[in-house]
Amino acid sequence: METEKVGFHFSPHEVVPTLDPKLYSLNEEEAAFFKYTTGIQDEEELKKHILDVQAKAYAIFGYSCIRRFWFLRLNICKLPAYKQVLKLATERQGAIFLDLACCFGNDVRKVVADGWPIQNAIASDLRQGFWDAGHKLFETTPETYPLKFIPGDVFDPAFIAPRDPFYELPSTPLPDLQSLTSLSPLQGHIAAVHASAFVHLFDEEQQTQVCRALASLISPEPGSTIFGAHAGALRKGVRVVDLAGGVTRRMFFHDPNTWKELWDGGIFKKGSVKVEAQLVEHKREDLTEEPDREKTYFITWSVTRM
Repeated sequence: METEKVGFHFSPHEVVPTLDPKLYSLNEEEAAFFKYTTGIQDEEELKKHILDVQAKAYAIFGYSCIRRFWFLRLNICKLPAYKQVLKLATERQGAIFLDLACCFGNDVRKVVADGWPIQNAIASDLRQGFWDAGHKLFETTPETYPLKFIPGDVFDPAFIAPRDPFYELPSTPLPDLQSLTSLSPLQGHIAAVHASAFVHLFDEEQQTQVCRALASLISPEPGSTIFGAHAGALRKGVRVVDLAGGVTRRMFFHDPNTWKELWDGGIFKKGSVKVEAQLVEHKREDLTEEPDREKTYFITWSVTRM
């Protein structure tokens, strides 16, 4: 008997929810950011440009965050840990920032726009096509925007070598970022790792594996931080999630308490990190409000070395 899959999967014959341009919106801050980064000032021209890039990226893989324009929201700067993370760029010489599962790279570009040196920032995603779509979205090229991108699979031991977190500074020197083809040489060297809308794509065992990989990357220096946001629940468990268009998924979610326990005493030695996690209700514009529909929640979180 085949084991039922839990996580974000599309079978080859499954219908993916169609794109809906009515979900497009930009608030004042987002409009200003995308006008500045793309150079497109006309709002209708900007909308057409974004919809075109969205359609091409959605054809690579139909993630809900692409369909729902998550890449327009500038959510990273709303995370509670963001301001403290930005300070690392000025307080720690050569501090490295990694945006894992970066998709178009909108978050890492926001970090750079807010002051993190581009030569010390790295983006990574499973699919090169999403990063290429980001260059199209922001009207850049690898030459005009030379931020290092490293494609790879977080579950591939050749990409992130399995190992415990560092509790002392690594003996290996910081490598030349531009020469990297995997993240393993950066283990124990990174000041801040951002991973949002990513962990919830997997089952419970895989989520723990992802978190262990993230923990191996972060520097043991006090203040080094892993942070992000992903779908959560009032109580840990598997939920049926409506992706719209009649498509549903069985997905595993942590609650804030189990998420804290996973990091503090599970992945890291008890008391060696400060974990903050808040459950926030997430409004879904792409779903009709129904009295009996289960609410959607996100966990905003950070794990900081003590």
